[in-house]
Amino acid sequence: QVQLVESGGGLVQAGGSLRLSCAASGRTFSRYAMAWFRQAPGKEREFVGVINWSGGSTSYADSVKGRFTISRDNAANTVYLQMNSLKPEDTAVYYCAAREGTPYGSSRFYDTWGQGTQVTVSS
Repeated sequence: QVQLVESGGGLVQAGGSLRLSCAASGRTFSRYAMAWFRQAPGKEREFVGVINWSGGSTSYADSVKGRFTISRDNAANTVYLQMNSLKPEDTAVYYCAAREGTPYGSSRFYDTWGQGTQVTVSS
């Protein structure tokens, strides 16, 4: 099983960009589908996007489609979330998650989570 550590969060103005990273331990990272979720205060955790084991397939929530991009570097055991054109409603704690096999978009299928990184977008 992998362990996950997110980084790259911070405070940014609306319209700006951030790149989050999720570093994984372990030698089997390339077997895992990797997803990003986020949780805003008082709201449920929601799906942001997911990438399959090879990086050849991605899927995004409608709210971030065209603005966010997920990529991965299996040699570096890292998955990235590039966030452009940020909006105040993107403010949340962002979590990466891992599962072996199918890259589902629901959090209930993921059993390995990072600690989260805060993203705050000011208006």
